[in-house]
Amino acid sequence: MTKPIAFFVHHQGRGHANRTRAVVAEFAATRPVSVLTADPSLFDGFSRDIEIVALPNMIGARVPTARLFAEPTPRVMHCVPLGVSETRRTMRTILDHLDDREVGLFVVDVSAEIALLARAASVPAVQIRMHGDRSDIGHVGAYEACIGMLAPFDERLEQDDYPDYLRARTFYSGGLCTSVDPVLPRAEARARLRLDPHREIVVAVTGGGGSGTPYAPLTVAARAVPDALWLTLGPTHREGHETDFGNLRELGWVPSVTDYLAAADIVIASAGDNTVHEVARVGGRLVVMPEWRYFGEQTRKAEALVRLGVAVQAPHWPGDLQGWRDLLDRARRLDGETLRPLHAPEAAARAAGWLETLTDELWAGAPAAPGA
Repeated sequence: MTKPIAFFVHHQGRGHANRTRAVVAEFAATRPVSVLTADPSLFDGFSRDIEIVALPNMIGARVPTARLFAEPTPRVMHCVPLGVSETRRTMRTILDHLDDREVGLFVVDVSAEIALLARAASVPAVQIRMHGDRSDIGHVGAYEACIGMLAPFDERLEQDDYPDYLRARTFYSGGLCTSVDPVLPRAEARARLRLDPHREIVVAVTGGGGSGTPYAPLTVAARAVPDALWLTLGPTHREGHETDFGNLRELGWVPSVTDYLAAADIVIASAGDNTVHEVARVGGRLVVMPEWRYFGEQTRKAEALVRLGVAVQAPHWPGDLQGWRDLLDRARRLDGETLRPLHAPEAAARAAGWLETLTDELWAGAPAAPGA
């Protein structure tokens, strides 16, 4: 019997769901797959046959009394307020599903508590790895509770402080990018987008997991380098006092991010997993400006990119003209081709193959296996 694989998919932003879609699309057609998430709409239009299990949305759920709210969080967990019915229903739904479907492997993207829940329920689990300061007992306990970790990035981006014994249990798929649009040469990309073939173009891009690219610093950039065309993709964050400039355009969500990245001379990007790998895929010159994330996730990834010499970074968004000129001068000296190897076109297929092989190996000969 082909054992099912189930995914818990966090619904913040689009990255967790897009990564799951990319990996699941590479599974064998005979593999039963289910996805448990608080936002099933993230999988609208997905052509692969999967079972979607809707979970309650625990984010911001009400704690019924002040006394319950005052109870401290145990160090082994990160977010477990007491008395929350949405949390009870989430955990019950997960456990019932894992039991009813006899799930062979539970892929957790991401939650330390749910990885621990899987182990307590005797279900083999794999945790998706993310960068960040995660040496706390909660994260380490979740990693140790899993039978392995899946890192959707190149091993060269690994943090020096990630323990060797956990690194040995981590599968590195290479840089997993969920974009599939063809990468055009710069001239062709500009022609398709009707952009000046000769003007310097700087593209600022961020994903949907945060508040967006700060717009005010970009107005300073537009003044600092007026001959360049500055384009923003994705959400931007305005403070209300910005002055707009003719060489700075907000484009929002666009049909093909890839075309704009390919057209750019320089890309300013957050340090989200998919965003970084999108820029690597086109071989762009990258200025990485991490957004705030829990446990310093994007900050640590940005540090790794700068350490490898494939990106430049400023300690903060420049607020002065010369600061922007200096930052762009550093970016112009980058060779975008050094970033390209961090994207692995086969990453999703490699991740899928590892997960399926692991599942099959775990349950090989299951009918004859002795009891615990």
